[in-house]
Amino acid sequence: MTGTLNSLSDKALTDLPATVGKPAYNRADLKTGIIHLGIGAFHRAHQAVYTENILQDDPSWGITGVSLRSPDTRNALAPQDYLYSVAVRDGAGEKLHVIGCLTDILVAPENPEAVLQAMCQPDIRIVTLTVTEKGYCYAPASRTLDESNSDIIHDLKHPHAPRSAPGFLVEAIRRRHASGLQPFTVLSCDNLPANGETLKRITLRLAELTNPELGRFIAEHVAFPSSMIDRIVPATTDQDRASVSRALNVKDQWPVCTEPFSQWVIEDHFPSGRPSWEKSGASFVRDVAAFELMKLRLLNGSHSTLAYLGFLAGHKTVSATMAAADFKTFIRAMMDEEITPTLPALPDFDLSTYKDQLIERFCNPALHHRTAQIAMDGSQKLPQRLLNTIQNRLLAGQSFDRLALGVAAWMRFVTGKDENGQAIDIRDPLRDQLLQATAGLTTAQDILNVLLAFDSIFASELTQNARFKAVTLQQLETLLTNGATKTVQDFKSVNTKA
Repeated sequence: MTGTLNSLSDKALTDLPATVGKPAYNRADLKTGIIHLGIGAFHRAHQAVYTENILQDDPSWGITGVSLRSPDTRNALAPQDYLYSVAVRDGAGEKLHVIGCLTDILVAPENPEAVLQAMCQPDIRIVTLTVTEKGYCYAPASRTLDESNSDIIHDLKHPHAPRSAPGFLVEAIRRRHASGLQPFTVLSCDNLPANGETLKRITLRLAELTNPELGRFIAEHVAFPSSMIDRIVPATTDQDRASVSRALNVKDQWPVCTEPFSQWVIEDHFPSGRPSWEKSGASFVRDVAAFELMKLRLLNGSHSTLAYLGFLAGHKTVSATMAAADFKTFIRAMMDEEITPTLPALPDFDLSTYKDQLIERFCNPALHHRTAQIAMDGSQKLPQRLLNTIQNRLLAGQSFDRLALGVAAWMRFVTGKDENGQAIDIRDPLRDQLLQATAGLTTAQDILNVLLAFDSIFASELTQNARFKAVTLQQLETLLTNGATKTVQDFKSVNTKA
Protein backbone atom coordinates (compact mmCIF):
# COMPACT_ATOMS: atom_id res chain seq x y z
CA MET A 1 0.00 0.00 0.00
CA THR A 2 1.33 3.43 -0.96
CA GLY A 3 0.11 4.86 2.37
CA THR A 4 2.89 2.97 4.19
CA LEU A 5 5.69 4.13 1.89
CA ASN A 6 8.21 6.83 2.67
CA SER A 7 7.99 9.96 0.53
CA LEU A 8 10.21 10.68 -2.44
CA SER A 9 13.06 12.96 -1.34
CA ASP A 10 16.77 13.61 -1.82
CA LYS A 11 17.47 11.12 0.95
CA ALA A 12 15.31 8.46 -0.71
CA LEU A 13 17.09 8.65 -4.08
CA THR A 14 19.64 6.04 -3.07
CA ASP A 15 16.89 3.55 -2.28
CA LEU A 16 15.15 3.69 -5.67
CA PRO A 17 15.09 0.52 -7.78
CA ALA A 18 17.99 0.21 -10.21
CA THR A 19 15.59 0.40 -13.16
CA VAL A 20 14.52 3.94 -12.21
CA GLY A 21 16.50 6.84 -13.69
CA LYS A 22 17.65 9.52 -11.23
CA PRO A 23 19.59 12.82 -11.32
CA ALA A 24 23.12 12.31 -12.65
CA TYR A 25 24.47 15.37 -10.83
CA ASN A 26 24.77 16.68 -7.29
CA ARG A 27 21.60 18.66 -6.61
CA ALA A 28 23.47 20.76 -4.04
CA ASP A 29 25.40 22.27 -6.97
CA LEU A 30 22.23 23.50 -8.74
CA LYS A 31 21.80 27.21 -9.38
CA THR A 32 18.66 28.77 -10.78
CA GLY A 33 18.99 30.17 -14.29
CA ILE A 34 15.40 29.79 -15.48
CA ILE A 35 12.06 30.99 -14.11
CA HIS A 36 9.14 29.02 -15.47
CA LEU A 37 5.62 30.49 -15.38
CA GLY A 38 2.95 27.79 -15.35
CA ILE A 39 4.45 24.84 -13.49
CA GLY A 40 1.97 22.27 -14.75
CA ALA A 41 2.25 18.69 -15.95
CA PHE A 42 3.27 19.57 -19.50
CA HIS A 43 6.30 21.60 -18.47
CA ARG A 44 7.42 18.91 -16.03
CA ALA A 45 7.18 16.23 -18.75
CA HIS A 46 8.76 18.31 -21.50
CA GLN A 47 11.05 21.34 -20.97
CA ALA A 48 12.09 20.21 -17.49
CA VAL A 49 13.19 16.85 -18.91
CA TYR A 50 15.27 18.51 -21.62
CA THR A 51 16.88 20.68 -18.94
CA GLU A 52 17.42 17.74 -16.57
CA ASN A 53 19.51 15.98 -19.19
CA ILE A 54 22.09 18.79 -19.50
CA LEU A 55 22.60 19.62 -15.82
CA GLN A 56 25.44 17.16 -15.36
CA ASP A 57 27.49 19.36 -17.70
CA ASP A 58 26.14 22.73 -16.51
CA PRO A 59 24.25 22.91 -13.18
CA SER A 60 23.61 26.65 -13.55
CA TRP A 61 20.29 26.06 -15.33
CA GLY A 62 18.08 24.92 -12.46
CA ILE A 63 14.44 25.95 -12.70
CA THR A 64 12.27 27.86 -10.24
CA GLY A 65 8.65 27.18 -11.09
CA VAL A 66 5.82 29.66 -10.62
CA SER A 67 2.17 28.76 -10.30
CA LEU A 68 -0.07 31.64 -11.35
CA ARG A 69 -3.18 30.09 -9.83
CA SER A 70 -3.18 27.04 -7.57
CA PRO A 71 -0.73 26.02 -4.81
CA ASP A 72 -1.34 22.32 -5.49
CA THR A 73 1.94 21.58 -7.28
CA ARG A 74 4.00 23.46 -4.70
CA ASN A 75 2.16 21.76 -1.83
CA ALA A 76 2.79 18.32 -3.33
CA LEU A 77 6.42 18.80 -4.35
CA ALA A 78 7.87 20.91 -1.52
CA PRO A 79 7.81 17.94 0.94
CA GLN A 80 9.55 15.90 -1.80
CA ASP A 81 12.46 18.37 -2.14
CA TYR A 82 10.82 19.30 -5.48
CA LEU A 83 11.58 15.88 -6.92
CA TYR A 84 9.01 14.08 -9.04
CA SER A 85 8.95 11.19 -11.49
CA VAL A 86 8.12 11.01 -15.18
CA ALA A 87 6.43 7.81 -16.31
CA VAL A 88 6.91 7.19 -20.04
CA ARG A 89 4.25 4.77 -21.22
CA ASP A 90 3.30 2.89 -24.36
CA GLY A 91 1.97 -0.53 -25.24
CA ALA A 92 5.32 -2.11 -24.32
CA GLY A 93 5.25 -0.89 -20.72
CA GLU A 94 6.56 1.94 -18.55
CA LYS A 95 9.91 3.61 -17.88
CA LEU A 96 10.42 5.85 -14.83
CA HIS A 97 12.86 8.69 -14.28
CA VAL A 98 13.06 10.99 -11.25
CA ILE A 99 13.60 14.64 -12.22
CA GLY A 100 15.61 16.95 -9.96
CA CYS A 101 15.95 20.24 -11.89
CA LEU A 102 13.36 22.17 -9.86
CA THR A 103 14.96 24.34 -7.18
CA ASP A 104 11.81 26.00 -5.83
CA ILE A 105 8.13 26.63 -6.60
CA LEU A 106 6.44 29.95 -5.90
CA VAL A 107 2.70 30.61 -5.85
CA ALA A 108 2.00 34.00 -7.39
CA PRO A 109 -1.36 34.80 -5.72
CA GLU A 110 0.17 34.20 -2.29
CA ASN A 111 3.14 36.48 -2.82
CA PRO A 112 3.54 38.24 -6.17
CA GLU A 113 6.47 40.22 -4.80
CA ALA A 114 8.44 37.01 -4.18
CA VAL A 115 7.90 36.04 -7.82
CA LEU A 116 9.09 39.43 -9.06
CA GLN A 117 12.16 39.29 -6.82
CA ALA A 118 13.01 35.83 -8.16
CA MET A 119 12.64 37.07 -11.76
CA CYS A 120 15.02 39.94 -10.96
CA GLN A 121 17.90 37.82 -9.68
CA PRO A 122 21.06 38.43 -11.74
CA ASP A 123 21.48 34.72 -12.58
CA ILE A 124 18.08 34.51 -14.28
CA ARG A 125 18.70 34.49 -18.01
CA ILE A 126 15.51 32.92 -19.36
CA VAL A 127 11.82 33.05 -18.44
CA THR A 128 9.78 30.25 -20.02
CA LEU A 129 6.01 29.91 -20.11
CA THR A 130 3.40 27.15 -20.36
CA VAL A 131 0.30 29.01 -19.17
CA THR A 132 -2.07 27.66 -21.89
CA GLU A 133 -3.68 29.89 -24.48
CA LYS A 134 -5.96 31.63 -21.99
CA GLY A 135 -3.01 32.61 -19.78
CA TYR A 136 -1.79 35.09 -22.39
CA CYS A 137 -4.85 37.32 -21.87
CA TYR A 138 -5.26 37.81 -25.58
CA ALA A 139 -8.04 37.70 -28.14
CA PRO A 140 -7.34 34.60 -30.27
CA ALA A 141 -9.07 35.95 -33.38
CA SER A 142 -6.93 39.11 -33.50
CA ARG A 143 -3.87 37.80 -31.57
CA THR A 144 -3.71 41.04 -29.58
CA LEU A 145 -3.90 41.88 -25.88
CA ASP A 146 -7.42 41.60 -24.51
CA GLU A 147 -7.59 44.92 -22.70
CA SER A 148 -10.97 43.95 -21.22
CA ASN A 149 -9.50 40.90 -19.47
CA SER A 150 -10.02 41.22 -15.70
CA ASP A 151 -6.39 40.33 -14.90
CA ILE A 152 -5.10 42.91 -17.38
CA ILE A 153 -7.40 45.57 -15.92
CA HIS A 154 -6.02 44.70 -12.48
CA ASP A 155 -2.40 44.79 -13.68
CA LEU A 156 -2.83 48.20 -15.28
CA LYS A 157 -4.10 49.53 -11.96
CA HIS A 158 -1.61 47.59 -9.81
CA PRO A 159 1.51 46.99 -11.96
CA HIS A 160 3.68 46.29 -8.90
CA ALA A 161 1.48 43.37 -7.81
CA PRO A 162 0.46 41.67 -11.07
CA ARG A 163 -1.80 38.68 -11.59
CA SER A 164 -1.24 37.81 -15.26
CA ALA A 165 1.77 36.31 -16.99
CA PRO A 166 2.17 39.42 -19.21
CA GLY A 167 1.92 41.57 -16.07
CA PHE A 168 4.75 39.70 -14.36
CA LEU A 169 6.92 39.94 -17.48
CA VAL A 170 6.41 43.69 -17.86
CA GLU A 171 7.07 44.52 -14.21
CA ALA A 172 10.12 42.23 -13.95
CA ILE A 173 11.63 43.68 -17.14
CA ARG A 174 10.98 47.19 -15.81
CA ARG A 175 12.73 46.42 -12.51
CA ARG A 176 15.71 44.75 -14.16
CA HIS A 177 16.12 47.70 -16.52
CA ALA A 178 15.92 50.17 -13.63
CA SER A 179 18.58 48.18 -11.75
CA GLY A 180 20.92 47.95 -14.71
CA LEU A 181 20.48 44.19 -15.12
CA GLN A 182 20.52 42.58 -18.55
CA PRO A 183 16.99 41.56 -19.64
CA PHE A 184 16.14 37.89 -19.65
CA THR A 185 15.01 36.08 -22.78
CA VAL A 186 11.29 35.23 -22.84
CA LEU A 187 10.51 31.81 -24.32
CA SER A 188 6.90 30.80 -24.92
CA CYS A 189 6.28 27.05 -24.99
CA ASP A 190 2.52 27.22 -25.60
CA ASN A 191 0.42 26.39 -28.64
CA LEU A 192 0.08 29.88 -30.05
CA PRO A 193 0.65 30.87 -33.68
CA ALA A 194 4.12 32.45 -33.87
CA ASN A 195 4.18 32.17 -30.09
CA GLY A 196 7.26 34.33 -29.63
CA GLU A 197 5.95 37.13 -31.83
CA THR A 198 2.50 36.86 -30.28
CA LEU A 199 3.87 37.06 -26.73
CA LYS A 200 6.08 40.01 -27.69
CA ARG A 201 3.08 41.85 -29.17
CA ILE A 202 1.02 41.21 -26.03
CA THR A 203 3.84 42.23 -23.68
CA LEU A 204 4.65 45.35 -25.70
CA ARG A 205 1.05 46.50 -25.67
CA LEU A 206 0.74 46.08 -21.91
CA ALA A 207 4.04 47.91 -21.38
CA GLU A 208 2.98 50.75 -23.68
CA LEU A 209 -0.23 51.20 -21.71
CA THR A 210 1.78 51.69 -18.52
CA ASN A 211 4.96 53.35 -19.79
CA PRO A 212 5.65 54.05 -23.49
CA GLU A 213 9.40 54.30 -22.82
CA LEU A 214 9.38 50.82 -21.30
CA GLY A 215 7.56 49.59 -24.40
CA ARG A 216 10.34 50.98 -26.60
CA PHE A 217 12.99 49.31 -24.43
CA ILE A 218 11.27 45.92 -24.68
CA ALA A 219 10.86 46.29 -28.44
CA GLU A 220 14.57 46.97 -28.88
CA HIS A 221 16.27 44.85 -26.22
CA VAL A 222 14.16 41.86 -25.10
CA ALA A 223 14.27 38.63 -27.12
CA PHE A 224 11.12 36.56 -27.61
CA PRO A 225 12.19 33.49 -29.62
CA SER A 226 9.45 31.23 -30.92
CA SER A 227 9.34 27.51 -30.22
CA MET A 228 7.34 24.45 -31.15
CA ILE A 229 6.68 21.87 -28.44
CA ASP A 230 5.18 18.44 -28.85
CA ARG A 231 4.46 15.74 -26.31
CA ILE A 232 1.15 14.28 -25.16
CA VAL A 233 0.76 14.62 -21.39
CA PRO A 234 -2.57 13.46 -19.95
CA ALA A 235 -3.77 14.63 -16.56
CA THR A 236 -2.36 12.46 -13.76
CA THR A 237 -4.94 10.38 -11.91
CA ASP A 238 -4.99 8.90 -8.39
CA GLN A 239 -4.48 5.51 -10.04
CA ASP A 240 -1.35 6.85 -11.75
CA ARG A 241 0.01 8.13 -8.44
CA ALA A 242 -0.58 4.80 -6.77
CA SER A 243 0.98 2.70 -9.54
CA VAL A 244 4.04 4.96 -9.91
CA SER A 245 4.60 4.96 -6.15
CA ARG A 246 4.49 1.19 -6.08
CA ALA A 247 7.06 1.01 -8.88
CA LEU A 248 9.34 3.52 -7.11
CA ASN A 249 8.82 1.92 -3.70
CA VAL A 250 8.43 5.48 -2.35
CA LYS A 251 5.41 7.76 -2.46
CA ASP A 252 5.36 10.31 -5.28
CA GLN A 253 2.41 12.67 -4.80
CA TRP A 254 2.82 14.45 -8.13
CA PRO A 255 4.22 12.29 -10.96
CA VAL A 256 3.55 13.01 -14.62
CA CYS A 257 2.71 10.42 -17.26
CA THR A 258 3.57 10.83 -20.91
CA GLU A 259 4.40 9.13 -24.20
CA PRO A 260 7.86 8.22 -25.59
CA PHE A 261 7.64 10.84 -28.36
CA SER A 262 8.98 14.32 -27.59
CA GLN A 263 9.92 17.22 -29.85
CA TRP A 264 11.16 20.75 -29.24
CA VAL A 265 12.09 23.12 -32.07
CA ILE A 266 13.46 26.49 -30.92
CA GLU A 267 14.42 29.71 -32.66
CA ASP A 268 18.06 30.24 -31.66
CA HIS A 269 17.94 33.80 -30.29
CA PHE A 270 19.14 33.98 -26.68
CA PRO A 271 21.23 37.13 -26.08
CA SER A 272 21.73 36.25 -22.40
CA GLY A 273 22.79 32.66 -23.04
CA ARG A 274 20.94 29.37 -23.00
CA PRO A 275 21.29 25.71 -21.95
CA SER A 276 22.68 23.24 -24.46
CA TRP A 277 19.23 21.76 -24.97
CA GLU A 278 20.37 20.31 -28.30
CA LYS A 279 22.27 17.71 -26.25
CA SER A 280 18.87 16.54 -25.01
CA GLY A 281 17.44 16.31 -28.51
CA ALA A 282 16.03 19.81 -29.06
CA SER A 283 16.46 21.37 -32.50
CA PHE A 284 17.65 24.95 -32.88
CA VAL A 285 16.61 26.63 -36.13
CA ARG A 286 16.44 30.11 -37.64
CA ASP A 287 12.69 29.94 -38.26
CA VAL A 288 10.23 27.84 -36.27
CA ALA A 289 7.13 28.95 -38.15
CA ALA A 290 6.77 26.02 -40.54
CA PHE A 291 7.24 23.42 -37.78
CA GLU A 292 4.86 25.28 -35.51
CA LEU A 293 2.15 25.48 -38.17
CA MET A 294 2.56 21.78 -38.95
CA LYS A 295 2.11 20.85 -35.32
CA LEU A 296 -0.76 23.24 -34.59
CA ARG A 297 -2.76 22.04 -37.56
CA LEU A 298 -1.88 18.36 -37.83
CA LEU A 299 -1.56 17.39 -34.16
CA ASN A 300 -3.57 20.00 -32.28
CA GLY A 301 -6.27 20.44 -34.92
CA SER A 302 -6.75 16.68 -35.20
CA HIS A 303 -6.63 16.28 -31.40
CA SER A 304 -9.36 18.86 -30.83
CA THR A 305 -11.54 17.35 -33.55
CA LEU A 306 -11.13 13.90 -32.00
CA ALA A 307 -11.85 15.30 -28.54
CA TYR A 308 -15.18 16.94 -29.43
CA LEU A 309 -16.43 14.19 -31.71
CA GLY A 310 -15.16 11.46 -29.39
CA PHE A 311 -16.72 13.05 -26.30
CA LEU A 312 -20.06 13.45 -28.05
CA ALA A 313 -19.85 9.82 -29.19
CA GLY A 314 -19.38 8.73 -25.58
CA HIS A 315 -15.65 7.93 -25.67
CA LYS A 316 -13.71 9.00 -22.59
CA THR A 317 -10.22 8.85 -24.12
CA VAL A 318 -8.53 9.57 -27.43
CA SER A 319 -7.34 5.98 -27.79
CA ALA A 320 -10.91 4.71 -27.30
CA THR A 321 -12.10 7.19 -29.92
CA MET A 322 -9.46 5.98 -32.38
CA ALA A 323 -10.47 2.38 -31.74
CA ALA A 324 -14.11 3.11 -32.65
CA ALA A 325 -15.29 2.41 -36.17
CA ASP A 326 -14.16 4.90 -38.85
CA PHE A 327 -12.64 7.55 -36.55
CA LYS A 328 -9.07 6.66 -37.54
CA THR A 329 -9.98 6.77 -41.24
CA PHE A 330 -11.77 10.09 -40.77
CA ILE A 331 -8.91 11.80 -38.96
CA ARG A 332 -6.21 10.53 -41.35
CA ALA A 333 -8.27 11.77 -44.32
CA MET A 334 -8.61 15.16 -42.62
CA MET A 335 -4.83 15.31 -42.20
CA ASP A 336 -4.08 14.24 -45.77
CA GLU A 337 -6.81 15.98 -47.77
CA GLU A 338 -7.60 19.17 -45.85
CA ILE A 339 -4.65 20.07 -43.58
CA THR A 340 -1.49 19.00 -45.40
CA PRO A 341 -2.16 21.17 -48.50
CA THR A 342 -2.20 24.27 -46.26
CA LEU A 343 1.31 23.65 -44.89
CA PRO A 344 4.53 25.20 -46.22
CA ALA A 345 7.29 22.98 -47.52
CA LEU A 346 9.53 21.42 -44.89
CA PRO A 347 12.79 20.42 -46.63
CA ASP A 348 14.31 17.16 -45.40
CA PHE A 349 11.25 16.48 -43.20
CA ASP A 350 9.14 13.39 -43.88
CA LEU A 351 5.59 14.64 -43.38
CA SER A 352 4.02 11.28 -44.19
CA THR A 353 6.04 9.57 -41.44
CA TYR A 354 5.09 12.35 -39.02
CA LYS A 355 1.39 11.72 -39.73
CA ASP A 356 1.92 8.00 -39.26
CA GLN A 357 3.48 8.77 -35.88
CA LEU A 358 0.53 10.97 -34.93
CA ILE A 359 -1.94 8.18 -35.67
CA GLU A 360 0.18 5.76 -33.63
CA ARG A 361 0.38 8.24 -30.74
CA PHE A 362 -3.37 8.89 -30.76
CA CYS A 363 -3.91 5.12 -30.58
CA ASN A 364 -1.51 4.64 -27.63
CA PRO A 365 -3.63 2.65 -25.14
CA ALA A 366 -1.33 3.40 -22.20
CA LEU A 367 -1.93 7.16 -22.12
CA HIS A 368 -5.66 7.40 -21.27
CA HIS A 369 -5.75 10.99 -22.55
CA ARG A 370 -9.25 12.16 -21.71
CA THR A 371 -11.32 13.78 -24.43
CA ALA A 372 -12.78 16.11 -21.80
CA GLN A 373 -9.30 17.40 -20.94
CA ILE A 374 -8.44 18.19 -24.57
CA ALA A 375 -11.85 19.83 -25.01
CA MET A 376 -11.11 22.44 -22.33
CA ASP A 377 -10.65 26.11 -23.32
CA GLY A 378 -11.93 25.57 -26.84
CA SER A 379 -12.76 29.24 -27.34
CA GLN A 380 -9.02 29.97 -27.04
CA LYS A 381 -7.85 27.03 -29.14
CA LEU A 382 -10.29 26.96 -32.05
CA PRO A 383 -8.81 29.80 -34.16
CA GLN A 384 -5.28 28.43 -34.43
CA ARG A 385 -6.21 24.76 -34.45
CA LEU A 386 -9.07 24.74 -36.98
CA LEU A 387 -10.34 28.14 -38.10
CA ASN A 388 -7.08 29.43 -39.58
CA THR A 389 -6.77 26.22 -41.60
CA ILE A 390 -10.31 26.68 -42.88
CA GLN A 391 -9.48 30.24 -43.95
CA ASN A 392 -6.59 28.88 -46.03
CA ARG A 393 -8.86 26.31 -47.64
CA LEU A 394 -11.46 28.98 -48.43
CA LEU A 395 -8.88 31.22 -50.08
CA ALA A 396 -7.72 28.29 -52.19
CA GLY A 397 -11.30 27.37 -53.16
CA GLN A 398 -10.88 23.93 -51.60
CA SER A 399 -13.17 21.75 -49.50
CA PHE A 400 -13.02 21.77 -45.68
CA ASP A 401 -15.90 19.50 -44.67
CA ARG A 402 -13.99 17.51 -42.05
CA LEU A 403 -12.54 20.66 -40.51
CA ALA A 404 -16.02 22.17 -40.45
CA LEU A 405 -17.28 19.06 -38.66
CA GLY A 406 -14.64 19.68 -35.98
CA VAL A 407 -15.94 23.23 -35.55
CA ALA A 408 -19.53 22.01 -35.53
CA ALA A 409 -18.65 19.43 -32.86
CA TRP A 410 -17.27 22.26 -30.68
CA MET A 411 -20.50 24.20 -31.24
CA ARG A 412 -22.53 21.14 -30.26
CA PHE A 413 -20.30 20.59 -27.21
CA VAL A 414 -20.60 24.13 -25.81
CA THR A 415 -24.39 23.99 -25.75
CA GLY A 416 -23.72 22.16 -22.47
CA LYS A 417 -25.81 19.02 -23.10
CA ASP A 418 -24.51 15.75 -24.50
CA GLU A 419 -26.37 13.49 -26.90
CA ASN A 420 -28.20 11.86 -23.99
CA GLY A 421 -29.32 15.19 -22.57
CA GLN A 422 -26.82 15.06 -19.71
CA ALA A 423 -24.97 18.20 -18.61
CA ILE A 424 -21.44 18.69 -19.97
CA ASP A 425 -18.86 20.17 -17.61
CA ILE A 426 -17.74 23.04 -19.84
CA ARG A 427 -14.35 24.43 -18.77
CA ASP A 428 -13.64 27.55 -20.77
CA PRO A 429 -12.94 31.23 -20.06
CA LEU A 430 -16.17 32.03 -21.95
CA ARG A 431 -18.19 29.25 -20.32
CA ASP A 432 -20.97 31.39 -18.88
CA GLN A 433 -21.35 33.49 -22.02
CA LEU A 434 -21.42 30.40 -24.27
CA LEU A 435 -24.01 28.59 -22.15
CA GLN A 436 -26.17 31.70 -21.84
CA ALA A 437 -26.03 32.37 -25.58
CA THR A 438 -27.04 28.82 -26.54
CA ALA A 439 -29.59 28.22 -23.75
CA GLY A 440 -32.85 26.88 -25.11
CA LEU A 441 -31.70 26.78 -28.72
CA THR A 442 -32.57 23.65 -30.64
CA THR A 443 -31.90 24.38 -34.31
CA ALA A 444 -28.50 24.32 -35.96
CA GLN A 445 -29.13 27.70 -37.56
CA ASP A 446 -29.83 29.39 -34.23
CA ILE A 447 -26.80 27.81 -32.54
CA LEU A 448 -24.56 28.78 -35.45
CA ASN A 449 -25.81 32.37 -35.46
CA VAL A 450 -25.23 33.05 -31.76
CA LEU A 451 -21.80 31.41 -31.67
CA LEU A 452 -20.53 33.19 -34.77
CA ALA A 453 -21.29 36.44 -32.93
CA PHE A 454 -18.33 35.73 -30.59
CA ASP A 455 -15.83 37.91 -32.45
CA SER A 456 -12.98 36.96 -30.11
CA ILE A 457 -13.24 33.47 -31.65
CA PHE A 458 -14.51 33.97 -35.19
CA ALA A 459 -12.78 36.55 -37.38
CA SER A 460 -14.92 38.63 -39.72
CA GLU A 461 -13.35 36.88 -42.73
CA LEU A 462 -15.25 33.78 -41.62
CA THR A 463 -18.46 35.24 -40.25
CA GLN A 464 -18.98 37.15 -43.50
CA ASN A 465 -18.19 34.16 -45.70
CA ALA A 466 -21.33 32.47 -46.97
CA ARG A 467 -19.53 29.26 -47.87
CA PHE A 468 -18.04 28.84 -44.40
CA LYS A 469 -21.44 29.36 -42.80
CA ALA A 470 -23.21 27.00 -45.19
CA VAL A 471 -20.73 24.12 -44.79
CA THR A 472 -20.51 24.48 -41.01
CA LEU A 473 -24.31 24.67 -40.78
CA GLN A 474 -24.62 21.47 -42.81
CA GLN A 475 -22.22 19.62 -40.48
CA LEU A 476 -23.93 20.93 -37.36
CA GLU A 477 -27.36 19.89 -38.67
CA THR A 478 -26.02 16.40 -39.38
CA LEU A 479 -24.51 16.15 -35.88
CA LEU A 480 -27.74 17.23 -34.23
CA THR A 481 -29.80 14.80 -36.32
CA ASN A 482 -27.57 11.72 -36.45
CA GLY A 483 -25.15 12.07 -33.51
CA ALA A 484 -21.37 11.96 -33.66
CA THR A 485 -20.93 8.20 -34.13
CA LYS A 486 -23.17 7.91 -37.18
CA THR A 487 -21.94 11.21 -38.62
CA VAL A 488 -18.36 9.95 -38.65
CA GLN A 489 -19.36 6.52 -39.94
CA ASP A 490 -21.44 8.02 -42.77
CA PHE A 491 -19.02 10.82 -43.59
CA LYS A 492 -18.42 11.51 -47.24
CA SER A 493 -16.20 14.32 -48.47
CA VAL A 494 -18.15 16.98 -50.31
CA ASN A 495 -15.86 18.90 -52.64
CA THR A 496 -17.75 22.15 -52.50
CA LYS A 497 -16.62 24.57 -55.17
CA ALA A 498 -15.74 28.16 -54.39
